[in-house]
Amino acid sequence: MYGSGEDSLDRLLPPAGAPRRKSATSLSKTEPPLLRTGTRTIYTAGRPPWYDEHGAQSKEAFVIGLCGGSASGKTTVANKIIEALDVPWVVLLSMDSFYKVLSPEEQALAAKNDYNFDHPGAFDFELLVSTLRKLKQGKSVKIPVYDFTTHRRHKDWKNVYGASVIIFEGIMSFADKELLQLLDMKIFVDADSDIRLVRRLRRDITERGRDIEGVIKQYNKFVKPAFEQYIEPTMRLADIVVPRGGGNMVAIDLIVQHVHSQLEERELSVRALLASAQQTQPLPQTLSVLESTPQVRGLHTIIRNKETSRDEFIFYSKRLMRLLIEHALTFLPSQPCSIQTPQGHEYEGCSYNGKGITGVSILRAGETMEPALRAVCKDVRIGKILIQTNLDSGEPELHYLRLPKDISEDHVILMDSTVSTGAAAMMAVRVLLDHEVQEDKIMLVSLLMAELGVHSVAYAFPKVKIITTAVDKGLDDFLHVIPGIGKHFHASFHSFMSFTSCKFRWPAFLPVHTFYLKCLGGSFSLESGGENF
Repeated sequence: MYGSGEDSLDRLLPPAGAPRRKSATSLSKTEPPLLRTGTRTIYTAGRPPWYDEHGAQSKEAFVIGLCGGSASGKTTVANKIIEALDVPWVVLLSMDSFYKVLSPEEQALAAKNDYNFDHPGAFDFELLVSTLRKLKQGKSVKIPVYDFTTHRRHKDWKNVYGASVIIFEGIMSFADKELLQLLDMKIFVDADSDIRLVRRLRRDITERGRDIEGVIKQYNKFVKPAFEQYIEPTMRLADIVVPRGGGNMVAIDLIVQHVHSQLEERELSVRALLASAQQTQPLPQTLSVLESTPQVRGLHTIIRNKETSRDEFIFYSKRLMRLLIEHALTFLPSQPCSIQTPQGHEYEGCSYNGKGITGVSILRAGETMEPALRAVCKDVRIGKILIQTNLDSGEPELHYLRLPKDISEDHVILMDSTVSTGAAAMMAVRVLLDHEVQEDKIMLVSLLMAELGVHSVAYAFPKVKIITTAVDKGLDDFLHVIPGIGKHFHASFHSFMSFTSCKFRWPAFLPVHTFYLKCLGGSFSLESGGENF
């Protein structure tokens, strides 16, 4: 998962080895592709496109709202739905994260169990609505982390991005009109009041450090009256009422069937639209091709030649990448500045006019361009986006991303070695835009591009600067650039990576990108079924 979601998967999914109860909708489905470790659960299925060929978001996340009294089993129902859905990229959003920051006086009341946490006024609905709306629109959001022991928000908030389905649960989920409008499906979880009291006693004593007298006092004074006044009346707004909570598998199966039908209606086919498009327009003005000097043409001659050895291909590709990165840097904004030379004279020069520069490589081949960027940009920050083609649908899928914090104000150099249809590049640009990077601050840098890929990216994102060393005319039946780069390219790019410090044996039945998720932070060599990658 992307960096903001992987730590929540273990909480949402059943532990390894636990019996898995099948829903009616999943009896004919295969188990989801999962990689489990002792501490983490990673989906190896990717996120399909959530935007159209114009680059605009064409489908929002499906939002399920779960409401019910305190300790009614909302989280259990949410987990059961996630388990039965078998869909990756599901986010569980709890209303508990959006309690207001308490004043010193309110802190003192809370310490004595005299503050009403079950009143609508205890929640920051403005922040909640804004966050859920952005998440539904596919944007990256930050979620506050609330500490129930100290009644404070943690300093570090949690990043969440990339939901196909959002499950939002809380006691006041139906209490705000703006919030209700964001919910595609509303579910009320109903449970007997005695059962809810017992659950609350167990939870607050064991998980939140409360004493039994305080829990009962708070329940009688605030929780029970709030349920009767604010929560129970909203049951009439629900599309489905689930009695008995997580044990009601009939209701959960009905919910899962409906969600699956909604997701099927929202499926897109972006690559097919790009591949069938008639590109009759001239190349866009946002395209900059490295000047074809004798040196550049000579380098292309070497790396395109099928007789070129592997070592020579790597050497001259690195040299061409260095020239390309140097050329790309000329498009960064600059400002005049005056400095003093050691001889005491003034020199009128220029300096970079921006906050920061971040390089983002589209894995895996995009990593081959990182050494060239690091060589000319001291201390440049690097992010990574893993996009793979689904062999069944032919669509690009987002499997992983790791972006530096506060990337939104940086100029971003997006790197991929070749661009054919532009589908993967479009997905990567869309990810950056979802993280609030400005479109005119993105530069797509590629060693070689097809005309189709240039047109696709430029049409969808007209402010993105496209920089390459050459643009080839066509694509073959396998969507490879024609005439293209020499035969060593796809087999050699791994040599650019530094996976050399240790070796792992990887099961041949799992795709390499699955293991790649675990290797991004270190240096490894991969071995699969006796074949080195």
